Amino acid sequence: MIYGLRHRTTYTYEDPVTFARCVLRLTPQSSASQTVLRSTTSVTPEPSTSQEGIGPFGEKTLTVVLDHPHRELIIEGRSRIDVHAPPPPEPAATPAWSLIRDQAYRSRALTPDGPATFLYPTRRTPITPAITEYARESFPAGRPILEAAAELMTRMHAEFVYDPEATTVSTPAPEAFAARHGVCQDFAHIMIAGLRGLGLPAAYVSGYLRTIPPPGRPRLEGADATHAWVSLWCGDLVGWIGLDPTNAILAENDHIVLAVGRDYSDVAPIDGIILAPGVQTLKVEVDVAPETEAIAPLHP
Repeated sequence: MIYGLRHRTTYTYEDPVTFARCVLRLTPQSSASQTVLRSTTSVTPEPSTSQEGIGPFGEKTLTVVLDHPHRELIIEGRSRIDVHAPPPPEPAATPAWSLIRDQAYRSRALTPDGPATFLYPTRRTPITPAITEYARESFPAGRPILEAAAELMTRMHAEFVYDPEATTVSTPAPEAFAARHGVCQDFAHIMIAGLRGLGLPAAYVSGYLRTIPPPGRPRLEGADATHAWVSLWCGDLVGWIGLDPTNAILAENDHIVLAVGRDYSDVAPIDGIILAPGVQTLKVEVDVAPETEAIAPLHP
């Protein structure tokens, strides 16, 4: 499936901003499950300097500096991507989770896709006894790893409430877990914290999810959103498998990966600093559509 993506962020400032430095992660990654055919990022007003780079987890970055006064900043990423995720393995046929745990701790791979980096807690995903015990209910001795993780994902979907008003971008996993409310970022952080508490490598995935409008209704431009889910290392033979606790589904051809890291802090689409008094308003518009429906599709 070939998708056209548009991710447009508009900052409007009460008073002129005299300096801004932003790190942009708006270029999706090519991998075994997707091929980036084209990707562009535009910034208005034009930056004083721009520098491309590669982050610690293989993500492409663009660092821009604006050192002239402006009241509005528009950042837009557009991509054309062929998503061809291989079918996931039969969950019951995957190795026992304890074998994968032991294999992960023995691994010496220090590459961005190796398990070592994703074994340990972060500020947003601390090892929390209550979350670990919640996850452990799905992981009895000898159970296949993907079967256990899929049950954990399904339990979370049934027992947690999607509530955009309950948390903020900085809410840590223990707080969202205690409330049993949150959004996709919170659910991904909670699941990651539980898996790491059991000694299993789990990564945070930032990306997009194709949404399908109700029958007879048009797709609304700009109404999609960024999404987040979990990638679980299931051993050298199986590799990384995506699990989406917000929707209780495995990540396949409707999921488009933007970046992978330890938690949201590693993969935020836009972060940085500005120098200005007053307040700012933020508007984010996202379009995710098959190429036949895409807005202003990009061509190679």
